[in-house]
Amino acid sequence: MNILVTGGAGYIGSHAARLLDKSGHNVWIYDNLVYGHRAAALPGKLVEGDIADRERVVSVLKEHAIDAVMHFAAFALVGESVAEPHKYYRNNVIGTLELLEAMRSAEVSKIVFSSTTATYGVPDNIPITESERQDPINPYGFSKLVIEKALADYAHAYDWGYAALRYFNAAGASPDGTIGEDHTPESHIIPIVLQVALGQRDNITIFGNDYPTPDGTCIRDYIHVDDLADAHLKALDLLEPSSNLQLNLGTGSGQSVKQIIEACRRITGHPIPTTIEQRRPGDPAELVADSSLAQRVLGWTPRYTDVNDIVSTAWQWHRSHPRGYAS
Repeated sequence: MNILVTGGAGYIGSHAARLLDKSGHNVWIYDNLVYGHRAAALPGKLVEGDIADRERVVSVLKEHAIDAVMHFAAFALVGESVAEPHKYYRNNVIGTLELLEAMRSAEVSKIVFSSTTATYGVPDNIPITESERQDPINPYGFSKLVIEKALADYAHAYDWGYAALRYFNAAGASPDGTIGEDHTPESHIIPIVLQVALGQRDNITIFGNDYPTPDGTCIRDYIHVDDLADAHLKALDLLEPSSNLQLNLGTGSGQSVKQIIEACRRITGHPIPTTIEQRRPGDPAELVADSSLAQRVLGWTPRYTDVNDIVSTAWQWHRSHPRGYAS
């Protein structure tokens, strides 16, 4: 198939685009490079543009006879979304609705959407199943939920096939060390901890050590970026007119902040000093996926289930690219 990957020069999008290419699909990257990196895109496949530019998207869809879209282009900083909600509603909601209308104009009716565990807010049950109440507590999560609802309506009205894949904590990098995580500012814990090992930070701050968890720190489900990419590929293969999938993507195993730091110490051999500060508002104590539905429906199983293996791939990337793609 001919696939357009929006945000395909970003962290998860670039890994998905590479897997699609290796699997024999003809892939095109559409990215405005605000957060993406030219070096992360497939060579010769990058089209620069914004998803809110409907006419340009229509032109690209038609020119390359696109059969389906994988949509990763979004702003994804929770704290920033609270401070600057307009940015998230304009890009994640209005921009995506423009993309959907461009798809309608070009008669493209299949889409795999990058959603998030943030649509659940503070869950009532752990592990989290797809039937958990979706009640986001920040504009980022709400912006993703709005699009999930829009996709359901488009599928019903226009016979579209779609998948909304709700990620837990994306982590790691391509095992060959050629593409990986490079955010400015960096907000994910594993790269931040590894920056200490690289001498780019003096220590890592733990926000809260008094949570109702075994070691007092927050627990999250870390899913390798290549496992996420594999789930997207499998979801794409299942899309049919009027079909829909809403699936959690995680390992089903939680790691605390302290456990992540210990794994980084083991892998890097660096002591990685820590400091403790008060909890951040809105941080749930525990977020762990029940991804049994995704495994059953997609025939998908995460390959990276040991956090040490996930950290090892991240360390290989960050050690060889200490300044990210600028290296």
